[in-house]
Amino acid sequence: MGAIYKIFNKSSALVPIVSILLGLIVGAIAMLAGGFDPLQAYSSLVKKVFGSPYDIGEAIRAITPLVFTGLAIAFAYRTGLFNIGAEGQFVMGMTGATIIGVTLDLPWYIHAPLAVIAGAVFGGLWAAIAGYLKAARGINEVISSIMLNWIGLYLSNLIINRFLLAEGQQKSEPVKESALVHMDGLASLMDNARVHWGAVVALVGVVVFYVLLWRTKLGYELRAVGFNKDAALYAGMNVNRTIVKSMFISGVFAGLGGAFEVLGVFGYQAVLTASPGYGFDGIAVALLGGNTPIGVLLGAILFGGLSYGATGMSFGAGVPNEISRIVIGSIIFFVAAHGIVRFFLKPIMKLGSKEKSGKPDKKEAV
Repeated sequence: MGAIYKIFNKSSALVPIVSILLGLIVGAIAMLAGGFDPLQAYSSLVKKVFGSPYDIGEAIRAITPLVFTGLAIAFAYRTGLFNIGAEGQFVMGMTGATIIGVTLDLPWYIHAPLAVIAGAVFGGLWAAIAGYLKAARGINEVISSIMLNWIGLYLSNLIINRFLLAEGQQKSEPVKESALVHMDGLASLMDNARVHWGAVVALVGVVVFYVLLWRTKLGYELRAVGFNKDAALYAGMNVNRTIVKSMFISGVFAGLGGAFEVLGVFGYQAVLTASPGYGFDGIAVALLGGNTPIGVLLGAILFGGLSYGATGMSFGAGVPNEISRIVIGSIIFFVAAHGIVRFFLKPIMKLGSKEKSGKPDKKEAV
């Protein structure tokens, strides 16, 4: 339960809450400077996210890929690696799922799981390349993984263009019905919102993250190598193999996000002119969540909710999307600069502890 405690103990929970409030205040100041009403904007945001069953379903749809990419970044970080390549792994996950979803014709109970697994494996193998370069050649994973983002994007486009392209369109052939992972029953209750089984798998991923890292031998080895490679090597662990394993598992999370985006949301893969951005947003989600599984889930809910609700701010209060990004960016800034937040919280927390103990300060007693 250590990871859970780190999220919910008094000191660790207070900093992100205050950071969110400070981010909202900075956003309000930016709105006032632009001549907009922040109260109307924030009420429009909340209404957009919770205003109807359809909006709730679409908000869940927006949150789901952020959970996967946030878990990917956080998992690598917990094992001493900075996987900045979740974007490319996400795209490769889309491609793997599209290949299986378009080319094969199987019963749904085989086709859909196989397409999901293919997306996960594609993402994992793409991340493992950076892990291998780190382990075998000492190449920094930040450099290799960010380069692999672009290679993955253009390789994916090449595969779609050469083998899977729908005639006269800049997208693949539609994924066969047997490979889709829509939650039709729930979608009908939510006015046909694009909810899918990826949301359930994302929650399972949060549990798997915790159990794997803190309740298994493999997780202990992964964390040990991340803390101190020399000590892990002295203890008899295969450091190089562990690094590759860590990156592979991290990539699996990102690849799952890409697979469900194809199989659950669009039903095809477009020829992308730019990266979808979920992998980079996952860095912010992992940072907001303190690189812990429950924290990532909460960070994804906040980030995804703000991103989806930004359209409500735009239509309901006329606030440009750029200002909504200022709000998100300000929250991330204050979370990242937690030392500043703790500096301002320190006197308040000291005062609270004094009042709770009922004991006067030594200087006051004298």
